[in-house]
Amino acid sequence: MADLSIVFAGIKAPNPFWLASAPPTDKAYNVVRAYEAGWGGVVWKTLGEDPAAVNVSSRYSAHYGPNREVIGINNIELITDRSLEINLREITQVKKDWPDRALIVSLMVPCEEQAWKSILPLVEATGADGIELNFGCPHGMPERGMGAAVGQVPEYVELVTRWCKTYCSLPVIVKLTPNITDVRLSARAAYRGGADAVSLINTINSITSVDLEHMVALPTVGNKSTHGGYCGSAVKPIALNMVAEIARDPLTKGLPISGIGGIGSWRDAAEFIAMGCGSIQVCTAAMLHGFRIVDEMKDGLSRWMDSQGYTCLDDFCGRAVGNTTDWKYLDINYQVIAKIDQDACIGCGRCHIACEDTAHQAIASLKQPDGTHRYEVIDDECVGCNLCQITCPVEACIEMVPYNNGLPFLDWNHDPRNPYRVAS
Repeated sequence: MADLSIVFAGIKAPNPFWLASAPPTDKAYNVVRAYEAGWGGVVWKTLGEDPAAVNVSSRYSAHYGPNREVIGINNIELITDRSLEINLREITQVKKDWPDRALIVSLMVPCEEQAWKSILPLVEATGADGIELNFGCPHGMPERGMGAAVGQVPEYVELVTRWCKTYCSLPVIVKLTPNITDVRLSARAAYRGGADAVSLINTINSITSVDLEHMVALPTVGNKSTHGGYCGSAVKPIALNMVAEIARDPLTKGLPISGIGGIGSWRDAAEFIAMGCGSIQVCTAAMLHGFRIVDEMKDGLSRWMDSQGYTCLDDFCGRAVGNTTDWKYLDINYQVIAKIDQDACIGCGRCHIACEDTAHQAIASLKQPDGTHRYEVIDDECVGCNLCQITCPVEACIEMVPYNNGLPFLDWNHDPRNPYRVAS
């Protein structure tokens, strides 16, 4: 089997699968269960100053798909509501009992130098492997000048990161907020401040639903609600994009990335690694399915790596980054055309309706003698938009086939029709 062990920002772990800072890592009991299940590391739920934070009830709501599948979870929970002393004592013991597993401590204190200077030695004394700066929490804490209130201001990110590098010898991972226009600015600030790595994404501002009977959003506290942090499979596309933006940014070149956001399978993990992540953090999937999901993740990733001839994660880490670019560098002369496998087609007509009503009228509906319909692509009308392939319920029934139109490579940056083109 392929070797899944990693060294991320100087932190060793037997595999790249870490539990993200969240309710599953709030206490020693949960963390030990995670280690017993095979997780390579955990990021302990965010510690802060005493007195501890006070949480509300209820705290979670969900966005559902068909058959009540949870697509995303919204939470309004704050950082740990247990005392700093209890957390530090438990961290010390867990790290002593599990020396081969990564244990990173998430931190959030006021944006004041003395506050960070005071807490960092206490954390370092536990024997933890590193710290993660929570600059992403989108609810509750920003109202107190912490969390996303720091992460949304690059100058603050750089400042606090530099404090932590000054007063702590542990690797510093900066957790970035997605609730920002350009995540690269925060990553660059962390890099300038001396960060050893960044992790992203934290949760996204959200309201998942409204109780129309009582006219209040969920989750409800009494008869009021608020926005929370959204996570789960629904945020994966957003997370992957932000990871890619940092991975291909020349101003943060070489900065290690811990990928977070909607990871629930070995394939998700492989995609984040291919996009440049050296470790993977999981939360929502573990909350929905339990810690044992890591078995399938490790086994699936190892088997896939074996099938591809990869012996370790470094063999494919970041290999998709070079193929990710700005739109202006794409070949506007390249063309694909949809092809329907008639043997696999079940005749549902979803491709035809989607194309006829909302796209390019490129799929003909041909009535057969027995009353059924046969669907065929009109090549001259097809623009290769992929909508038919997306709506088709049969996997691999519709294929997007490259079409040789005889035109040379041409991107918009050099197109004569572009008044802002780069001169050849």
